[in-house]
Amino acid sequence: MTNSSPGLSAASPLLPGKRLVIPADDPLPLDNGGTLGPVTIAYQTYGRLDERRANAVLVCHALTGDQYVAETHPITGKPGWWETLVGPGRVLDTDRFFIICANVVGGCMGTTGPKEIDPATGQPYGLSFPVITIGDMVRAQKHLIDSLGIDSLFCVVGGSMGGMQVLQWAAAYPDKVFAAMPIATAARHSAQNIAFHEVGRQAIMADPDWRGGAYLTEGTRPGRGLSVARMAAHITYLSETALHRKFGRNLQDREALSYGFDAEFQVESYLRHQGSTFIERFDANSYLYITRAMDYFDLARDFGGQLAHAFRGSKARFCVVSFTSDWLFPTSESRALVHALNAAAANVSFVEIPTDKGHDAFLLDEPELFKVLGGFVEGCAERRGLKR
Repeated sequence: MTNSSPGLSAASPLLPGKRLVIPADDPLPLDNGGTLGPVTIAYQTYGRLDERRANAVLVCHALTGDQYVAETHPITGKPGWWETLVGPGRVLDTDRFFIICANVVGGCMGTTGPKEIDPATGQPYGLSFPVITIGDMVRAQKHLIDSLGIDSLFCVVGGSMGGMQVLQWAAAYPDKVFAAMPIATAARHSAQNIAFHEVGRQAIMADPDWRGGAYLTEGTRPGRGLSVARMAAHITYLSETALHRKFGRNLQDREALSYGFDAEFQVESYLRHQGSTFIERFDANSYLYITRAMDYFDLARDFGGQLAHAFRGSKARFCVVSFTSDWLFPTSESRALVHALNAAAANVSFVEIPTDKGHDAFLLDEPELFKVLGGFVEGCAERRGLKR
């Protein structure tokens, strides 16, 4: 295993940041029984690792996130996706903690995924890329943490799919996690969420420019399908109250109905904008693979169907957070997780935060969230012996 900083393959933009290469002669084991190698993991770090290597925090990104958690995104030019939480003086203070964030396996921001070059063919993997799981993503992250010489993470934190990775870390590597913060997530993907993902995947695959997943080699791009997939998913990230507050039934750039099919309402224009900007930074096949990984996630399955067994003997301290208006990962899912943690005699605290911002509340300016997480982090830091 080696650290390197080469340029990316021809299928990828040249992106700034760090790289870890898992070599082909020591490939990454996969849950499907196969292996993948070589594997490049693109990641970013913020802050400094202390002398005891005890202050490392792994931030796990959600479905469409990436490693640029606390800096300007190199493609969109927008601020880091969690700068409300990560940075100097923030809950995850980069003057105090060593923050690590890696693009997941199957992603499209430098980590090996379906858009990268298959060394066996010299062409982009496309659908020949193996179907991956949340477990595979975490196994790759474990390679990264080991390469950095970190024996135990102070904290693993993430929301949505990131929260799934947090739970997988706690279950797979209980001795490597001191504190865990799964936010707006669940221990398994619900039938409703699988259904929404399938709508998105079908939109992509119905686009004639998808070309059976071989669009990169054929010089096309399924932008229309990917845009629709993003639009459908984005609705699930918001609450009805938030949509009404932002848009209501307001018309877009007009005073009267046009009786046509252009973006008549502001909410339509908003969704179209979300779709069109998304395709600038995300790969359609990666969307298929990562949504499927979320669908497969069922932490209890590997523990005889008993979720509590996944956390049996865990010494990690858990802070589970949900939001009242999150209907994608509702509070009932978090309560089920907390009950399992209690059954396993784990150290767990749970907070349901009142907000009308929906699932995306964990990414937004939510003072109550910062207060809860800040208090938890501070308490854990004291027990870890980390100085302010």
